Amino acid sequence: MISQQKTLLGMTLDELRQVCKELGMPAFTGGQMAKWLYVHRVKEIDEMTDISKANRARLSESYTVGCHAPVDAQHSADGTIKYLFPVAGGKFVETVYLPENDRATLCVSCQVGCKMNCLFCQTGKQGFEGSLDACDILNQIYALPEADKLTNIVFMGQGEPMDNLDNVLRATEILTADYGLAWSPKRITVSSVGVKNKLKRFLEESDCHVAISLHSPIAEQRGELMPAQKSMSIAEIVELLRNYDFSRQRRLSFEYIVFGGVNDSAAHAREIVKLLKGLDCRVNLIRFHQIPDVPLHGADEKKMEELRDYLTAHGVFTTIRASRGEDIFAACGLLSTSKKIGEIRHER
Repeated sequence: MISQQKTLLGMTLDELRQVCKELGMPAFTGGQMAKWLYVHRVKEIDEMTDISKANRARLSESYTVGCHAPVDAQHSADGTIKYLFPVAGGKFVETVYLPENDRATLCVSCQVGCKMNCLFCQTGKQGFEGSLDACDILNQIYALPEADKLTNIVFMGQGEPMDNLDNVLRATEILTADYGLAWSPKRITVSSVGVKNKLKRFLEESDCHVAISLHSPIAEQRGELMPAQKSMSIAEIVELLRNYDFSRQRRLSFEYIVFGGVNDSAAHAREIVKLLKGLDCRVNLIRFHQIPDVPLHGADEKKMEELRDYLTAHGVFTTIRASRGEDIFAACGLLSTSKKIGEIRHER
């Protein structure tokens, strides 16, 4: 059960100081709270031991930390773990932990369900049930059992980050602020299908890496795969991106799920080169994880290698992303959908 008290997790330093002011506590207590929250990651207000017992009691009357442990997990043989976290309203979101050699990446969600309704994505099949606040976004990191091992965070889980931009920006501010987790923006990537006006604002206000969901360079086909193409076309997205410098620390990538016989032809390869010409970027080719009742299937390895080699030879640096978690509920939305309809089988 999610508490009805206000949560401290997700508050900026100024907001924590404002809480202190409202409760008649010294302003410096806000800095103490920030340290307990974002450095020590306490689960209870009573663990903030350099705050007086009386002030902790006062704080606890109206506030809680907001930390909630995952309620379920699926473990893959390759080390991938998909967690299910509770969020406000009795709902659930997925978070995927991806360890690999000296890296450990966390794929976080920002919404319950999604409005974008991409053909190939299970999350869109759930419909849209709400956006996460900064507390529920950060809790996926905060309450992660492997939190201390993380090297990177990607906003590539459930939901469209630009459709919940205020809370995504607040979460990334706390992740990168000196009073927060003090991460470099270079460790964080935010993905988007492209949402008019919102993408521009993100590019202006954040220094995090950007990943654009491409999936087809052909406008009509991309519209069939991704309805968001109709409100902001891939041509408009690329035109906007040309106004920003990605040659230094900030990186731009394009995500491309390869569907057999759909978007894996030589013509698609040529159109990608034409579309991205002159942009300092990379393309990540992704194997398709099958989802129920969708008439798409993954391309074979040879096709993916041919696509990679052609793009790289024509000036678009391209990699094939290693497929992870195929022996668990691998596709976005499958675990939370299963939880929602009560079909999870707990292994004892």
